[in-house]
Amino acid sequence: QVQLVESGGGLVQPGGSLRLSCAASGSIRSINDMAWYRQAPGKQREWIARITSGGSTNYADSVKGRFTISRDNAKNTVYLQMNSLKPEDTAVYSCNAAVRRTDWVLRDYWGQGTQVTVSS
Repeated sequence: QVQLVESGGGLVQPGGSLRLSCAASGSIRSINDMAWYRQAPGKQREWIARITSGGSTNYADSVKGRFTISRDNAKNTVYLQMNSLKPEDTAVYSCNAAVRRTDWVLRDYWGQGTQVTVSS
């Protein structure tokens, strides 16, 4: 009924940049908070950024000042601009959205994840 699809991952050198996108589609009435998480090999999933429907943002200390979350409500899409990337940013990045469906049910949805590898 609702799908989230990420794109934009890949291999980048330390100090480089990437921009991730996550597009929601399906039986959507509205979307509340949208967020990005990441999971590195052997580690627990980590929350990194959140944006409300009104555009207020919060960031984990590990990415503050380097990553920027934004959204286009008309496109049901959230973005993550990642600058000054470090090898420790290597992980699978996943988006999350609190979706109000057309049947009025409110629930969280997750994308399938996109790999980001920071290496020289």
